[in-house]
Amino acid sequence: MPKDSFPIIAIDGDNSAPTSELISMGIAGLNDVLRGGLTANRVYLVEGSPGSGKTTLALQYLLEGARLGQSGLYITLSETTSELKAVAASHGWSLDALHIHELVSEEGLAPDSEQSIFHPSEVELGETVNQVIEKVRVLNPVRIVFDSLSEMRLLAQNALKYRRQVLALKQHFSRTGCTVLLLDDKTSESGDLQLHSICHGVISLDQTVQEYGPERRQLRIAKMRGIDFRRGLHDFNLETGGIVVYPRLVAAEHHSNFANVALSTGVAEFDALLGGGLVPGTNSLLIGPSGVGKTTSCVCAILAALERGQKAVYFLFDETQGTMLARTDSLGLSLRSHIASGALQIQQIDPAEMSPGKFSSRVREAVEEQGVSIVAIDSLNAYLQSMPGSRYLLLQMHELLGFLNQKGVMTLVVLGQHGLIGDVSTDIDLSYLSDTIILFRFFEASGTVLSAISVVKSRTNAHERSIREFRLDAKGVRVGAPLKDFDGIFGGIARYTGDAEMLKARSSSSD
Repeated sequence: MPKDSFPIIAIDGDNSAPTSELISMGIAGLNDVLRGGLTANRVYLVEGSPGSGKTTLALQYLLEGARLGQSGLYITLSETTSELKAVAASHGWSLDALHIHELVSEEGLAPDSEQSIFHPSEVELGETVNQVIEKVRVLNPVRIVFDSLSEMRLLAQNALKYRRQVLALKQHFSRTGCTVLLLDDKTSESGDLQLHSICHGVISLDQTVQEYGPERRQLRIAKMRGIDFRRGLHDFNLETGGIVVYPRLVAAEHHSNFANVALSTGVAEFDALLGGGLVPGTNSLLIGPSGVGKTTSCVCAILAALERGQKAVYFLFDETQGTMLARTDSLGLSLRSHIASGALQIQQIDPAEMSPGKFSSRVREAVEEQGVSIVAIDSLNAYLQSMPGSRYLLLQMHELLGFLNQKGVMTLVVLGQHGLIGDVSTDIDLSYLSDTIILFRFFEASGTVLSAISVVKSRTNAHERSIREFRLDAKGVRVGAPLKDFDGIFGGIARYTGDAEMLKARSSSSD
């Protein structure tokens, strides 16, 4: 064959019949992102750096086809059959139902072989394409994976030959009624969009290394013709058992009808302070210094909801579940029976291992699949600090709270502040996101450190503007009468001139 010539397959129009059938990817979250799956009888590109999960995704795609009775073919230029089977075995899969075709065999790599994959030539490129076409003709598969295009790029030597051969494969696959995934490891020159323009759709996988903890993985649908897919970046994990995708939460897509009648926190004085109680479909921010009683107040409200027959989930970022249960037991707020019955879930979050998308998916699952109507996040500080390098966390929290509000969930969010007495501060301002803000403070009076509580914002109730004493003891949460005779409580050092009952009792007991 002359040096400047190379085999070209005749390219004509796409003779495949129009189809609206959707092909399941075998990954629930990815199907959700694609709003059902891929359009059948099309060619798609799956791109990502080495180790991003392309092979695992491709195998799940073919195995889903096998489950549905559709034949599948894995054509590989980059991995051997034994390597693919080892990958599958690590996930507990068998590839017996699939056809695997190695385009480069041991004989092709032998030193005395006439051609070698490591010496690209037009002849090798033609033979490669012809082998693919012949294998598809013989097996007539419904689903195909071609791994990988980077090897074909090396064989082609220049962009024109590469593009024409990929187009030739695309046209042949379309005429045979196959739905094809082309895998590419993004080793081409930066900004090369040759494949993007050829393929019907593009799924891009990415992984980034964090300063601490495991790498974070995200996928994006860079292009998809004919499908109104979910745009943006979606977190995913590569786990034993395959890829798990966590679709980006869009609050506007979720809405439920619910009664927005205020519900009791279990403490009459606390309800009075709130203007009647906590309202479903709203989120409440409990803000104050460490140890002032924010978590216990959350538990008190959750316990009241559980006793009304509601279900709750408590996402615990800061302390261990054992410590929390021991503390609530000592305050007469035992949660153990509700945990045993399944009405209450306490999910202890490992901050270093949790991505924002995975956390949102856990919340969504608890609400939509398990019927949870009260959610507590303790604390928001740990949520934000646990994910350094993850941008736009406040926007993601905005979407999450919007979702919970539209589903009629009562949400309690704990936010710790720096400092104890006097001037306290916080790294973030969530007041604009919160429907209700409950403020806790330590203050000093007569040589004693006391606690105060006040509701400084409520979008739903005509709340009290008063400041009340707040106490935790063996009787649980106690909220006193308004502290009308105090000045400077929020400043940390108060001057008491009145006769508040709780303070008077404290004063008498200390004499």
